[in-house]
Amino acid sequence: MVASSKRVVDGEEQRSSCSRYRLDTVSDLWAQGFAPGEVNLTQLQQEPCVDGWTYSKDIYQSTIVTEFDIVCSDQWKQPLTTTVYFSGILFGSFVLGQVSDRFGRKPVFFGTIAFQALSMFAQAFSSSWIMFTTFIFFTGVGHIGNLVSAFVLGAEILIGRARVMFTTLGMGLSFATGYMMVPLLAYFLRNWKYLQMALALPSLLYLPFWWFIPESPRWLLSQGRVEEAEAIMQKAAHTNKVKAPVVIFEDFNTGDEEAKNEKHHTMLDLFRTSNIRRTTIILCLLWFSMCTGYYGISLNTSKLTPDPYLGSLFSAAVEVPASFCIWFGLKHLSRRILVGGSLFIGGASFLLKLAIPSSLLWLTVTMEMIGLPNGTEKYSYGDLLHILPSGKLPRPIHLTTEFEINIPTPSGDGVVSSRVLYRSRLSSRDL
Repeated sequence: MVASSKRVVDGEEQRSSCSRYRLDTVSDLWAQGFAPGEVNLTQLQQEPCVDGWTYSKDIYQSTIVTEFDIVCSDQWKQPLTTTVYFSGILFGSFVLGQVSDRFGRKPVFFGTIAFQALSMFAQAFSSSWIMFTTFIFFTGVGHIGNLVSAFVLGAEILIGRARVMFTTLGMGLSFATGYMMVPLLAYFLRNWKYLQMALALPSLLYLPFWWFIPESPRWLLSQGRVEEAEAIMQKAAHTNKVKAPVVIFEDFNTGDEEAKNEKHHTMLDLFRTSNIRRTTIILCLLWFSMCTGYYGISLNTSKLTPDPYLGSLFSAAVEVPASFCIWFGLKHLSRRILVGGSLFIGGASFLLKLAIPSSLLWLTVTMEMIGLPNGTEKYSYGDLLHILPSGKLPRPIHLTTEFEINIPTPSGDGVVSSRVLYRSRLSSRDL
């Protein structure tokens, strides 16, 4: 007689993975000569799987789920782990904006890279779920710090076509390349600890670039550090074989004290005037629309296809053409048309997906892959929303927008999306 209890899922009777019939009761019935079909199983007492679980290793050899047994009554910890990560992003976006404005883009960029790498290594050596989630929170803080400071640093150093190239193709293709490396590494490194350490290593490779990447001249000027800004611009001119004037920032020579005493802007400045307030609210709505769909799909990419590695790889690969589309569109179309068109195509593809029978898996995946880059692709279309504030808002509060509007809104969506996916799985429905 099998001790595993049964439950009904989608109208079919299946053996439960979370409970079993009491072993002493089963043993007594077996000793009395009862066969499985002769016993009314619904009347038997059940108990949790107090002796632990045996996990299938057909796809994954080791995960945090199997490491810390966050299943059954502890299954709620799975989406909470994702929620904690996005909470770290949310926290970092509010704090690091002010830190970057005070101490510079470059220190925040490299400091958060090191912080993220150390946090990821610490995750690999976690001895409990609480310890793991604590470090994943710190990983989220470090992640958002180096992401946005890198974007702002590049956007403030570069101008014209080079700036557009960096904010679309540069950021988009870099993210897509890293994204594609994750399922590839996961395929060969089936143990989550080895995978975690492999994902942390690239961050350390960036640290030597401290001696090659300059501070933002715009930030230096805002702090009254004109000589340092002059030196950076002179070096750039020499590298590009351009003859620069002896004094580049002549107008700043007599305004050092005024620059040093310049007001530090906060989130409240985004709502002080009607024009900036309207732009801020629109940006929030755009981010909300984009990221709700993006995270809803991205957090579930492993279930797009029977092979979770292939599904994640598809999701990453579509971000490459998306980056080129946004880059091409910025050269030939207005930003308003790009944003509106992206939202329309993305929303339409998701609605069409609802009408496709579940048996047509290839068509369902196609619709999701069309919607992911066009309506909700985070780094190509997302870069477009990063670029918008620089043209719509005064430059002194552009960084404030980056950290306190452009990032908290999508990270908040990530928190919500992880909870929605968890509820959908509990109800056995695919959202």
